[in-house]
Amino acid sequence: MKLEQITTELKQQQADAAWITTPLNIFYFTGYLSDPHERLLALLIKNNGEQVLFCPQLEVDEVKHSPFEGEVIGYLDTENALEKHAETYKKLLIEAQHLTVHRQRELIEAFNIEEFGDIDQTIKSLRNVKSSSEIEKIKKACQLADKCIEIGVAYLAEGVTEREVVNHIENEIKKYGVNEMSFDTMVLFGDHAASPHGTPGERQLKLDEFVLFDLGVIYDNYCSDMTRTVKFGTPSQDAQSIYDVVLKAEQAAIAAIKPGVTIKEVDAIARNIISDAGYGDYFPHRLGHGLGLEEHEYQDVSSSNNNQFMEGMVITVEPGIYVPGVAGVRIEDDILVTKDGNVSLTGYEK
Repeated sequence: MKLEQITTELKQQQADAAWITTPLNIFYFTGYLSDPHERLLALLIKNNGEQVLFCPQLEVDEVKHSPFEGEVIGYLDTENALEKHAETYKKLLIEAQHLTVHRQRELIEAFNIEEFGDIDQTIKSLRNVKSSSEIEKIKKACQLADKCIEIGVAYLAEGVTEREVVNHIENEIKKYGVNEMSFDTMVLFGDHAASPHGTPGERQLKLDEFVLFDLGVIYDNYCSDMTRTVKFGTPSQDAQSIYDVVLKAEQAAIAAIKPGVTIKEVDAIARNIISDAGYGDYFPHRLGHGLGLEEHEYQDVSSSNNNQFMEGMVITVEPGIYVPGVAGVRIEDDILVTKDGNVSLTGYEK
């Protein structure tokens, strides 16, 4: 089905082939994942459905053991990979957001290209709606993220540093088969969490403040991304009030998610609750983003997105309020859009 979508787009744009170079997009279509570093890794999909994968010679055996069934062109570091494919393509669709100008010039010379088009949005739309197998992998990643929060909360003690908690979480979660986090784990204490993207450091935990955890894991190449802000003791009334508003905003936004509702409507629900409580200026980011092979991917869950929620989408909902000198609170869940509504894939208590 994925291949059919690409060939349909090629025919609609009257293009000869698509040239895909983002490693995760190559994996999405072939089942083969690699970080090529400075070397060329590219998937060519012709309008007749034929596929050609260009990869370093040292990876050819790995490709042969992957699900990919098309032609494989391996090349040595001393060779020009494009010269090993003697074809002419009058019009080529590319990932305009990824291809470099230098590589584009090489393609023009090698394949006698006269015109380029974009394949970016077609790929984004495909990845936007997850298959049942993708959903199962994201669910497992979310369960492991819940476990990370559990591990982190159990480790909290007066005097422990943010960095110590981060290290403990990442070390302990390896016992559950996790080899990689989705992104750098964030643990911030008290007023330090008023920096939305703060860096964990030597700040020590004090009694009666909030602790913000923002983390995710990769399971079978799929990501989770969740945030919890938890009590350590009894935070101040001002801090607790901030938490209560964020929780209300998150719950109201999630409750409104279902197919047919526009994304900006849901952003507005959370944003209006926070603004009405007097904290509008302290919510400086979008409500969320898409989630899948990457921790941040299409869609953009913001006030500028007129697209509608669709069954099979997985997005984050993560309102926050950050008041310098008082507290920073963010609560984030990973939400699967279902036929009639939604379900949260993350479940740690709020």
